[in-house]
Amino acid sequence: MSRPQRARRAILVAALAAATALAGCAAGLSPAAPAAPSDAPAPAPVTVFAAASLTAAFTEIAALDPALAVTLSFDGSPTLVDQVAAGAPADVLATADVTTMTRARDAGLLAGEPVTFAANTAVLIVPRGNPGAVTGLDVSLEGRRLVVCAPTVPCGATAHAIADAAGVTLRPVSEEQKVTDVRGKVASGEADAGIVFATDALAAGDAVETLPLPGAAQAATTYPIAVVHDAPHPDAAAAFVALITGPDGRDVLAAHGFTLP
Repeated sequence: MSRPQRARRAILVAALAAATALAGCAAGLSPAAPAAPSDAPAPAPVTVFAAASLTAAFTEIAALDPALAVTLSFDGSPTLVDQVAAGAPADVLATADVTTMTRARDAGLLAGEPVTFAANTAVLIVPRGNPGAVTGLDVSLEGRRLVVCAPTVPCGATAHAIADAAGVTLRPVSEEQKVTDVRGKVASGEADAGIVFATDALAAGDAVETLPLPGAAQAATTYPIAVVHDAPHPDAAAAFVALITGPDGRDVLAAHGFTLP
């Protein structure tokens, strides 16, 4: 065997030896240990029926407590009460006025007395740029597309109370079952003006402009919350009510424009 052949053979033998050693090391490695099961309990489920004007605030508050798995359902307050009365599996009910919650209490739908946790006032909103040149509840609304909530909905009852006090007759082109629908029609330009709660105007951002309503403070609406009778998850329901009425919930509500009791 020539010298070049012997050199190549030596290199090959050394490479095979190194590969064998590496394989042996790999074979000696222990498999990864399985992750230890967590001792933390699963989040407790709780279903909350809440007025549409609470959408942004309650969505944020629901994420504050990792021990609760919150399912939120938003609608007009009368609709929510009807749903609970029909057997919908709600744990918590939060309405945008005392009148609607009283109806729920009188029907035996609540596990205890409601707690007032927030208040709201109405404002007039117009699309950005105010293309209809609306100036308030005055002659500027003549021939304009005004949208309000239905009188049976808290935002509608509030709007009519303010108009009545001002001696103004509202002539809306539509009456909605949810305040968020009024806000949406104004923000999209489908309506020239709408009466919503101050919190909804804030949630719309720069899509709308806000005009004050004289007498709105006197027609402010308050928001009660209660655990539902025969709630599927009463302990989690009580924990959610405590979260809403506690300091963390109050901070979020104030940031979204609600006034606090």
